[in-house]
Amino acid sequence: MSNGSTGNPDPAAAADPAKFKTITLVTSSLAVVFMTLMSSGLNVALPSIGKEFGTDAVLLSWMVTAFVLTAGVFSVPFGRIADIAGLKRIFLYGMILFTLTSVVAFFSNSSLMLIICRAVQGLGAAMVTVNSVALVTAIYPQKERGRVLGINIACVYAGSSMGPFVGGILTQHFGWRSIFAINVPVGLAVIGLILWKVKGEWAACKGEKFDYTGSLVFGVAFTLVMLGFSLLPEILGAVLIAVGLAALYIFLKWEGKITYPVLNLSIFQGNRPFVFSNLAALISYAAIFSVSFLLSLYLQEIKLLTPEQAGLVLVSQPILQAALSPFSGRLSDKIEPRIVASAGMGLVLIGLLFFSFLSESTPLPLIVLILMVLGTGFALFSSPNTNAVMSSVAPRYFGVASAVMATGRSVGQMLSMGVTIIVMALIVGRVAINAANSEAFLQGTHIAFGVFAGLCLLAILASLSRGKVR
Repeated sequence: MSNGSTGNPDPAAAADPAKFKTITLVTSSLAVVFMTLMSSGLNVALPSIGKEFGTDAVLLSWMVTAFVLTAGVFSVPFGRIADIAGLKRIFLYGMILFTLTSVVAFFSNSSLMLIICRAVQGLGAAMVTVNSVALVTAIYPQKERGRVLGINIACVYAGSSMGPFVGGILTQHFGWRSIFAINVPVGLAVIGLILWKVKGEWAACKGEKFDYTGSLVFGVAFTLVMLGFSLLPEILGAVLIAVGLAALYIFLKWEGKITYPVLNLSIFQGNRPFVFSNLAALISYAAIFSVSFLLSLYLQEIKLLTPEQAGLVLVSQPILQAALSPFSGRLSDKIEPRIVASAGMGLVLIGLLFFSFLSESTPLPLIVLILMVLGTGFALFSSPNTNAVMSSVAPRYFGVASAVMATGRSVGQMLSMGVTIIVMALIVGRVAINAANSEAFLQGTHIAFGVFAGLCLLAILASLSRGKVR
């Protein structure tokens, strides 16, 4: 167990702590790989799902949006619930819910039924992913956290990079339902490992009350803001964001008044590493999330590559992230996280600046090289930054701290897509990208990448401003 651990492992686990920690890390990592692989793999299957159910593009997009939205809404509440009821318990319940929903999704007979399944899966994913980080942090001592959090993050990137490839093969040969089918045996394996090998529980806030009112207001605020981003640059989008921000203000005022808030604002007060590490994470996701979206269009519509060829080019970034995240995590155990993370964001800035000058004649090998620079930079940033966040709070806040990171990631991703949508709507218009408007598309791409480079610079400043963690 770690210094200041949040629970009591089984006596058998205490007899062989190294083995116990390894099994817990493997269980947590397997769950993360499983969820990210399925989520990214399902994106490839969306056209097949649309054809079977006769679903239009807008409704089809909700199979992704429903998952992201519910995962974001429930991250903070379930982070708090886990601190009260137990990290392992909520992790286990999330795995059970996700696995059962996969069975129901396999038998879906309409697009609406499948969207509902994806929304419930987002809830299960929130329970698992938030507590995956919190559980590992609770079990490992601070001197080892960078390494194990790096492994956990590498699993996220590994699942994301393998997902389109695995999802494409399954969809082509066995149909889109097979993506949900493979979830079941993997899910059962993870559930079995939790019940059989991960003994004990970690509940630092056991007996405290849960803030239902605050959770409801937070859910409304988050939903309105996220929906607003998805509707930009429509006026309705701006209105929803404004109302959502007003609800967020009410949420923060409420949280400051009650004894047991769902989000204890004291973890922000006087905690520079926590505040600026989370701010850096949010801005970094806003800067990098849309890169694959824009480059996918560029490679297929400007470079005239096939979807498979474009995928092979784009996979060079997450592969580097997966390979280097454990290394950068170990590095942050020895060197202050702000130094490693800021250097990583510097590499990302270089890559984004290069992409702001893309042209029709840019060589593909050079694009792959820059994607590798981005992957290396984000790997150097992500693990140390996560290490800094989790090491800057007391054990009783591990669940909530992990949830704050997850919520910031969702907000950053939606902000990134919001910037992209606004730029493309203003420069290109709401038309399909083709040879006739390639010049306007490239102009919009230059502007978008320029904005993202500016955001990246802000992320570097936030990262440097966090101060020392140790």
